[in-house]
Amino acid sequence: MLVLAINGSPRRAGSTAQMLLATREVVETAGAKFVFCQVSEVLAELKVPYCTVCSDPCSGKCFAGTRLEDVFNLMRQADGIIMGSPVYFSTVSSHLKSFWDRTRLLRREKALLNVVGGALTVGGARFGGQETALRAMHDMMLCQGMTVVGDGYLEDDAGHQGACAQDPAGEDTLGLQRARILARRVVEVALATRGLRDRFRVTGR
Repeated sequence: MLVLAINGSPRRAGSTAQMLLATREVVETAGAKFVFCQVSEVLAELKVPYCTVCSDPCSGKCFAGTRLEDVFNLMRQADGIIMGSPVYFSTVSSHLKSFWDRTRLLRREKALLNVVGGALTVGGARFGGQETALRAMHDMMLCQGMTVVGDGYLEDDAGHQGACAQDPAGEDTLGLQRARILARRVVEVALATRGLRDRFRVTGR
């Protein structure tokens, strides 16, 4: 299995990255491959970092031959995606929004159908818009036909929308714990639904 950690923060080693990297041990202990994706670095290679609907339907010509294409190819193979963003004005970062806007081709291909997704976020305050940022990420994933899960696990509790922390996340023990619980849930549901993805990827429908 493959689980992607997508960091929507412009900081590669910031609080959002710390939350995502806290999930790595959980994913790898379950026998899955963990790949970390730094969205800001991928977008930096593009002439225009945001989607302009340069082709409709999307042909992918604007990112052909770039690292973004490589990331999208990984997403086509993924069983699970854990997406993270800092809270920017009660929603996600512009980096993550620009990245996800570029996934129009994946949506047309139904490439993420039944891929399991979870979200985590970090705010500057304890109640700083984390839940609305999570909801924005959930909406992005639902629009791709993904199976969205929260940070609940049988051995812990039923959870909530996802893992939330306060900056600096490295000092937020509870936030890091919820990130690991979220990862357990993503892996558990990804294992249980693997047949759905395998069947689609073999037949293309």
